[in-house]
Amino acid sequence: MIKIIIPNNNIQERKYIIEILFNEFLDLDHEVTVDSKIDNWNIELENGNKLIIKDAFFNKYPNNLEYLKKENIPIKVEFSKNDFIVEDDIPIVYGNNEVMVKSDSDRKIIECEIDIFASSFFMLTRWEEYVNKARDNHERFPATESLAYKNNFLDRPIVNEYVEMFWNMLNFLEYNKKRKKYLFRIYPTHDIDHIYAWNKLSDLLYTLFRDLKRKFLIIYIFKTLKKYYLYKIGKMKDPYDTFELIMNLSEKYDLKSYFFFMGEGVTKYDNSYSSKDLNLVNNINKIKKRGHYIGIHPTYNAFNNKKQLSQEKNELEKNFNTKIEFGREHYLRFEVPLTWQIWEDNNMKWDSTMNYSGYDGFRCGVCYEYSVFNILTQKKLNLREKPLILMDANSIDKLTNSQMKDNVLYLIQKVKKYNGDFIFLWHNSSFNSLKWNKFDDIFEYILSFNKDK
Repeated sequence: MIKIIIPNNNIQERKYIIEILFNEFLDLDHEVTVDSKIDNWNIELENGNKLIIKDAFFNKYPNNLEYLKKENIPIKVEFSKNDFIVEDDIPIVYGNNEVMVKSDSDRKIIECEIDIFASSFFMLTRWEEYVNKARDNHERFPATESLAYKNNFLDRPIVNEYVEMFWNMLNFLEYNKKRKKYLFRIYPTHDIDHIYAWNKLSDLLYTLFRDLKRKFLIIYIFKTLKKYYLYKIGKMKDPYDTFELIMNLSEKYDLKSYFFFMGEGVTKYDNSYSSKDLNLVNNINKIKKRGHYIGIHPTYNAFNNKKQLSQEKNELEKNFNTKIEFGREHYLRFEVPLTWQIWEDNNMKWDSTMNYSGYDGFRCGVCYEYSVFNILTQKKLNLREKPLILMDANSIDKLTNSQMKDNVLYLIQKVKKYNGDFIFLWHNSSFNSLKWNKFDDIFEYILSFNKDK
């Protein structure tokens, strides 16, 4: 049994991050005690060896919720090297780079001044987004405002790096118990914003106008008109009716897809289809029959409206005859900690919203799912977050096909190194259009990594 002794302040916050790292990520037997006489995180092993993590954050703000201020976010992050890290260096959110090893005839002691607990708490709870009120035109916290983006580690799962560093320190201290084993997994997920490309003539006209603005060749415009004609005479599916295509590709690589559908919303960003649509319900039945998964894609205003999410969840459960327990917010709209609490209050099991619009990577600094924390009520929730790593729309106007493959490869290699979950979003509408032609093979390219496990 590992003994963990913590200072007598911010106790709920401290216990939460200990539980995530020790229970959820490593599964190590431990007990936590509070001692008002100590100033640091003391970890004592049964063999008498000891790891001291210097407290570089919570002790400075001992009063309840006192730490929740924008000025408590560091401006500059130092990158450090030591004998226990698994990358070339490691970002230090809180603390400094001193790691000292001491030994005598009786025991070994490591004194680490990188506060991996407070740094992990910062990333996983996203309290940064609560105290920094910057928002974009959709009321989202922008990636460019994040500490990770400003210090060039958004593309690194730094909490996983902290976990490995911590584990290596325990091994050096001759801890001989086994840790939790993870397996690399790929999660193909699909936000269903639209089910029809050509529900009405105006949709076709919009498509043609968009293609002309993008300066596609006239021959491609005629191809679109031909497809529309074939669709109208019943010889071709609507371009957005890609559910069977997606399932066929996922099954080819022994995977199941997660489809997130929308209910009835109240804004111009919603209601492109009805959950009662007969073609949609037919597709829902096919999805269920083939063992793929159905979740919710809450409408534009549901991210901060408990009643709206409840109505939409009930609507989908009734019309699809299935239980709704997971999903992702529309437009990746999210408010910390309110959105998590709303999902908790609606008995949802997991969310997968945590990715930035326009920037792929590790918004939460991790590629494992984990239980989330309400920083205001100071409670760990039953709800779990499965962080989204990559989204198709983040790259369509930025990258070529080869650049996109390089981006996918880099992120998948990062996730595979830690045997984590590569959760990616590929819209059902990101097929069969001139706009997406250059990425036609990317979805299957991502799935193909499942064969490499």
